[in-house]
Amino acid sequence: MKKEYYEKIIEELIKLIDEGVYIVDEKGVGRFYNDVMASMEKVNVEDVLDKKFHEAFPEVRNTDSTMLKALLKAEPTVGQQQTYKNFYGKEITTVNSTIPIISDGKTVAAIEVAKDITDIRRMSDTLLELQKSKSEPAPQRNNTIKRYTFDDIYGKNEDFQVALNRARKAAENDASVFIYGETGTGKELFAQSIHYCGKRKDKPFLAQNCAAIPESLLEGILFGTSKGSFTGAVDREGMFEQANGGTLLLDEISAMPYDLQSKLLRVLQEDYIRRVGGMKDIPVNVRIIATVNEPPEELIAQGKLRKDLFYRLNVISIQIPALRERADDIPVLAERLLEKYNKRFEKEIWMLSDGAIKKLKNHDYPGNVRELENIIEQAVSMGDNEHVLTEKNLVMPTATRRGKIQAVEYEKNIPLDKYLGEVEAKIIKAALLEAGGNISKTADQLQIKRQTLQHKLKKYNLTGK
Repeated sequence: MKKEYYEKIIEELIKLIDEGVYIVDEKGVGRFYNDVMASMEKVNVEDVLDKKFHEAFPEVRNTDSTMLKALLKAEPTVGQQQTYKNFYGKEITTVNSTIPIISDGKTVAAIEVAKDITDIRRMSDTLLELQKSKSEPAPQRNNTIKRYTFDDIYGKNEDFQVALNRARKAAENDASVFIYGETGTGKELFAQSIHYCGKRKDKPFLAQNCAAIPESLLEGILFGTSKGSFTGAVDREGMFEQANGGTLLLDEISAMPYDLQSKLLRVLQEDYIRRVGGMKDIPVNVRIIATVNEPPEELIAQGKLRKDLFYRLNVISIQIPALRERADDIPVLAERLLEKYNKRFEKEIWMLSDGAIKKLKNHDYPGNVRELENIIEQAVSMGDNEHVLTEKNLVMPTATRRGKIQAVEYEKNIPLDKYLGEVEAKIIKAALLEAGGNISKTADQLQIKRQTLQHKLKKYNLTGK
């Protein structure tokens, strides 16, 4: 095959890739540069092609460039965060993987694949600044953030009371707590109650969902960064320093990268942290409450959760039963939620009918209490002037916990395409609810691309995060 054919294949191939791709030859001259990378770096393709790297990106220091590191030293870089200015002075942040192409012992090219995390980096910086300001004493500041205690948790079910009593005892000491419960069972309510009913209640309570932050940023968010640790890094406290003396909730800890779990274990054992890129050991006194939404033994077997970290965190274990396992609590929970949304929507729905209670108790609740709340909120908000909420007011999701779809009778007077659209919207809404609104998890559950899901969310006017 002729050389120009290979070049054409590469040109077409990089157009299909979602990440940015940049290829330079042995002289550092740009030979391939796709539209994704151009959009990411806010430049035109012609600003990069046929130009040497330092001409296309004059603001990038040679010592910081993963591209030049691969080209000149034949050293690969995988998953490194970079913050730099493009040709027009616009600052962007990417996660780069750059590899040298070596032939006969000589570096003949370098390939860089990058993912834009500029907005995510900005949000993580904002998060840390907000967490810091929230943890600082401010007696005159009106704190509108809801703080939960055990008074906000309802349920008389025997298994639920066992979990609740363990949480009350946990509030009396400083031991690490490991909470297992399916999505929507109220793990953060338990965690906040343990903190705000304990001796650390006047100290900071910070929470971080480990699945919500890219791996490349999570370490810096937790442990902080030291100036110069990577391009664009500044001296910044992480959540451990900000939560010093208080409690740090690590939600979905099994989503934390495996090697970062080992660093967390070391912090728990030695009671000090070291900022990313820093040399100084900083003592911290932080209580850890960790949560997972899958059985921990399964997460350990799947290699998602380190066994040694689990044993270190599992000093006090709490298992919150799923709502389908405590159906006897549904009436009292529904009544409490009815009170809540009566106030919010200024309604006067005094009670639920027996038929409504029966319908609520017969549902499977893959989204647990959060799903029950969604059902009640929807019913109250759509209610008219009635004083009794009946089964006719309740719209139940169609997806079951096991991912099967309940049979839906086809209404003959509805066009098929409209009917199928309504069914699809219901399935997506139920999957979103089960995934806690997380778009990536919902896409995985539905086995479709994230971009496809986003298109459908827009089409059916649904929202995710």
